[in-house]
Amino acid sequence: MASRLALRQFPAQRLRSVPRVARSICCRTFTSFKASEGARAATGSIHGMQSTTSLRGAFSRVNVIPIASHQVRTYADTVVKVPQMAESITEGTLKQFSKQVGDYVERDEEIATIETDKIDVSVNAPESGVIKELLVNEEDTVTVGQDLVKLEAGGAPEKKSEEANEKPKEPAATSPASDKPKAPEPAPSSPAPEKASSPSKAPSSQAETSKPTQQAASKPQESGEAKPALGNREERRVKMNRMRLRIAERLKQSQNTAASLTTFNEVDMSSLMEFRKLYKDEVLKRTGVKLGFMSAFSRACVLAMKDVPAVNASIEGPNGGDTIVYRDYVDISVAVATEKGLVTPVVRNAETMDLVGVEKSIADLGKKARDNKLTIEDMAGGTFTISNGGVFGSLMGTPIINLPQTAVLGLHAIKDKPVAVNGKVEIRPMMYLALTYDHRLLDGREAVTFLVKVKEYIEDPRRMLLG
Repeated sequence: MASRLALRQFPAQRLRSVPRVARSICCRTFTSFKASEGARAATGSIHGMQSTTSLRGAFSRVNVIPIASHQVRTYADTVVKVPQMAESITEGTLKQFSKQVGDYVERDEEIATIETDKIDVSVNAPESGVIKELLVNEEDTVTVGQDLVKLEAGGAPEKKSEEANEKPKEPAATSPASDKPKAPEPAPSSPAPEKASSPSKAPSSQAETSKPTQQAASKPQESGEAKPALGNREERRVKMNRMRLRIAERLKQSQNTAASLTTFNEVDMSSLMEFRKLYKDEVLKRTGVKLGFMSAFSRACVLAMKDVPAVNASIEGPNGGDTIVYRDYVDISVAVATEKGLVTPVVRNAETMDLVGVEKSIADLGKKARDNKLTIEDMAGGTFTISNGGVFGSLMGTPIINLPQTAVLGLHAIKDKPVAVNGKVEIRPMMYLALTYDHRLLDGREAVTFLVKVKEYIEDPRRMLLG
């Protein structure tokens, strides 16, 4: 009876606010207490009071949780870190943030750009969300694995959507103002009658204005010599980017490490130019590749290395190197000038390619370099370098060795020159070749032999087809 009374006293409104599962528990408890009346009335009343107390506690705990048609989501923050760039690259300079705090980014969208000594690395969003915090500043040096950006994953671009909804309203608001300038259109016609009504004032005003100019013109003659203008003598100080710093370090390292020496030769380009003229249209039509001179020099160097393999070797080991590494493959680094500096993408396994294959690889790498799309893999390694300064008009130069390589071939501009051919003077297209080599590994005899071999292949391109 006591338990029944306790349940009756429990507020009906509070009971209705309880979920259906809890109400079913309440009903079953009441039924069990009703069946147990009689002999167990005393004990039942005690248990009923305890059950009522426990139910009240359960109901109070249930009511603490708000019941609504939808729940507010909370998103965890994602920390975007500096990605792994390459084995040899451990740090870089944060060039710029592509997104700012509050901006919404899609998955795989670029967040920032990191400048390294070789290439620019893009940092992309691992998932969609809103930029919550930028953890570093632009131009800061960042290391691999360092926290870069805090991203609220799953956020929605609410602010941008509101701005997009407000933008179409702007033309309607500005349209009345655009009609205002049309009112004073008749004004330009009014000055004409005034000038006609007072023609006598115009000559007097011209006479008055002419007097100061005559006086001003006479002053320099009275003062004598005029002081010359100093001109613009301003200076600008610009911090070197990471690629330029790295290039400077490597060039200085090459000069300090290698025993560099340069040997020259002159090559007659008439046969190669005739060969190119004869087959370039057919090659372009058949393969889509423009036949140039770089592929011919690459092929000539590969064939010449068979006679002088040390050109394709390198010195490695501690204390400046104590081991010579000879290679059966040829990876040719092709120097390409970009806005940021000189890069050297690599044509791999050039010994297995024909002229068309080498030319296609060089063209693809050159395009990627100009579009700033080279990867670390495109520039890693290299056993020999060819640098073509002739495209810029260079007549002669001494290229610097790209360590740990042993030699670099420099090409230059083609110039018509008088040369002796079979006892007669003829005008031929000539080019200077320059081979800079590491004298620690290559003797002068080997370097000259290699360069002469290259000259012979270029002056008779048919030999390259036989080689």
